[in-house]
Amino acid sequence: MGFKAFAAKIFAGIVQKQINKNRFNALKLQDTTLKHLVKNAAETRFGKEHNFALIKSYEDFKINVPVSDYEDLRPYIDKITAGEEDVLWPGKPAYLAKTSGTTSGVKYIPISKESMPQHIRAARNALLNYAYETGKTDVFDGKMIFLQGSPEMYETAGIPTGRLSGIVAHHVPAYLQANRLPSFETNCIDDWEQKVDAIVDETINADMRLISGIPPWCQMYFDRLSAKTSGKKIKDIFPNFKLFVYGGVNYEPYRARIEESIGFAIDSIETYPTSEGFIAYQNSQKDRGLLLLCDAGIFYEFIPSEEFFNDNPTRISLKDIELNKNYAVILNTTAGLWGYSLGDTIKFLSKDPYLIQVTGRIKHYISAFGEHVIGEEVEQSLMAVANKYNIDIVEFTVAPQVNPTAGELPYHEWFIEFGNQLMDLKQFAAEVDVILQQKNIYYKDLITGNILQPLIVKPLKKNAFVDYMRSAGKLGGQNKVARLSNDRKIADELTKFVIN
Repeated sequence: MGFKAFAAKIFAGIVQKQINKNRFNALKLQDTTLKHLVKNAAETRFGKEHNFALIKSYEDFKINVPVSDYEDLRPYIDKITAGEEDVLWPGKPAYLAKTSGTTSGVKYIPISKESMPQHIRAARNALLNYAYETGKTDVFDGKMIFLQGSPEMYETAGIPTGRLSGIVAHHVPAYLQANRLPSFETNCIDDWEQKVDAIVDETINADMRLISGIPPWCQMYFDRLSAKTSGKKIKDIFPNFKLFVYGGVNYEPYRARIEESIGFAIDSIETYPTSEGFIAYQNSQKDRGLLLLCDAGIFYEFIPSEEFFNDNPTRISLKDIELNKNYAVILNTTAGLWGYSLGDTIKFLSKDPYLIQVTGRIKHYISAFGEHVIGEEVEQSLMAVANKYNIDIVEFTVAPQVNPTAGELPYHEWFIEFGNQLMDLKQFAAEVDVILQQKNIYYKDLITGNILQPLIVKPLKKNAFVDYMRSAGKLGGQNKVARLSNDRKIADELTKFVIN
């Protein structure tokens, strides 16, 4: 055991005691967080305009602070990017995280001096929690790679600005810097494919033990490593590779292919980091639930997903949540986001401690006919059949076909890139459709009522999604394809890749 592994073992025990203390005091921590947020932001522009000085309870808070999205907060963000201080949070943000919004174009998410350490602490604790539970600390003695965006930044009104992953790269603890790959120069390469090739060259002979990133881009890295070594499995290229850390998308559609590339079912940690805050991480190899971080400078609120678009939806704090119910996540943070709809949906698997599962995006659904099919239903239906027949799903997306060929009923059109295809597509589609009907009664009613015909699968050419993302200028980094849409913007672009 090397020195870093030995030190990690000791530190993991210390951190674990604090994690256990916090996880069973979640409601108290949330009350404390709300009071801290309101008190510290009372003299900001937002705090004055929303009567923070008069807020004494969560009920007061709901009366004075509306649920918002980025467009609602944009006037305040614009003041920040124009150089104004004390707008959403005291002073100026330490950073602005630049993200690509689906409806707002480029977004600038403030990160404060108070919120930045929470991102680092959460990522550190996810690893130390794993080390404590499994006793596997030797991952800290080898090399680690984080497939991420460029760490290069520029200034906006004197505020360093860049991608979250690039900002975080500047805060990697000194004791891990020597272990970290790729180099700064390689990380700064703009073209994603050139960057992956450079990462392959830099890491192929290194003692890689931990690899982290969004699953589809990690798969690209693995594919290119394998191609450069005449088809070797990753376990043979990196014999000490022991831990895969991921986030950003549901891993299950990628799991089989990634584990096939690696050569075994590797230990993995799911994380839930966003530019707005680090929300949760998987705290046990025995459970897929993610531990909600209630001591991370975030006060959480939740809206039942079926009410989200209502004029007056139910809005609750952590103490009133119900298990196995889909909620839209609302954040209030030490970076000055208030009543902020994150856009994600989650459900709670446990209250003791509070464990969650990310189920989709609130705006990623299909309800062209009133069915309101959501991401979780689509993914579970697809993977049930794919796993049954050992079918490899590379990537997929679903959209409504409202105007089919004359004489046809409308349908849900599934664009799927297969790694292999082991059965008749019509049978495959029929079995997926049966499961989807079981999961969504509204969809079933539309099928049985002859309003919709059963779903149709369109197989796509190899690398179709990579080619699509490249054409859209969104290849690599934190970018990902929406799994389902209520329009045909993505679908119409993918039709050119359909195998006839």
